[in-house]
Amino acid sequence: MAPSDATYRIRIASYVLAGIALLGFLELHLVSALLAGLLVYEVVEGLIPLIRRLVPGERARVIAVAIVAVVVVGAIVLLVVATMDFYRRDIGDPRQLWDVKLVPLIEKAHEQLPAWITSSLPDSLTDLRTQGMDLAHKHAGDLQLVGTHAARMLAHILIGLVLGAIVAISHGSGGRPARPLAFELTTRAGRLADAFHNIIFAQVKISAINTTLAALFLLVALPLFGVHVPLAKTLVIVTFIVGLLPVAGNLISNTLITIAGLSVSLWVGVAALGFLVVVHKLEYFLNARIVGGQIRARTWELLVAMLVFEAAFGIAGLVAGPIYYAYLKSELEAEGLV
Repeated sequence: MAPSDATYRIRIASYVLAGIALLGFLELHLVSALLAGLLVYEVVEGLIPLIRRLVPGERARVIAVAIVAVVVVGAIVLLVVATMDFYRRDIGDPRQLWDVKLVPLIEKAHEQLPAWITSSLPDSLTDLRTQGMDLAHKHAGDLQLVGTHAARMLAHILIGLVLGAIVAISHGSGGRPARPLAFELTTRAGRLADAFHNIIFAQVKISAINTTLAALFLLVALPLFGVHVPLAKTLVIVTFIVGLLPVAGNLISNTLITIAGLSVSLWVGVAALGFLVVVHKLEYFLNARIVGGQIRARTWELLVAMLVFEAAFGIAGLVAGPIYYAYLKSELEAEGLV
């Protein structure tokens, strides 16, 4: 067999293995681990040139991984502390949460909404507690399943962070030359990492736009009408941070802002929900236009990719769709096919 034929077969084998691996991440619900690992790897690779100005050699890579580890652990600790502090200051006594916030919310709902809607709402705190307990008993299995999925996803993310750090350290360790298949697989992984980098770079722009719109709504528009949502500035910061997650981050920030609006009044919550639905729909086109410009793809290409991946794999597919499409585009460009 000619060497060119052997190289071609090895490359095809690497494409097949890469495709199986990418499909496996979706089918096995490991997208969170993949994204966490790629994030750590890209952050480390971005820090290395800066650290090498002060520390030459491969020690810079170890220092970069250590910095990322400290930042990640610090962020987790701060998140836990901030959550406990929020519960202590803003929620306080759970009985006050029922009496001060939920009861007035029920009363306002009965005053402001049509009877055909309020007929299905509880009439009193006792009814609310009874309905809540009934729902909890009825959906106990579903609630337990949600908790299990959340714990599993957290474990996947932590494992992905560790694996990303390990790969980042070993990437520049040298050693004997890679065998042909290993070399081709490394090329595939490198292009996937580049695709992830391009998507994240574009996602920062999208998050900045979403954060600006949220800030205008929470800090400008609502105060003009005399409405002040609690923790408005914190919600703006959270919107930017979680907005770095494609699509899913916007859903998280939307939920938090809507809940904060409901704590003021029912109509503020409805207005917040309506505003955020519009922003959420806008993000689909922002994703397609900004991300498309970053990876040289037309708007309709990314919209189709996001639609197909969401239909096939749900939210995980919607999040992974732009990254997978960017990777596919880079492979096709490298082969001179597009």
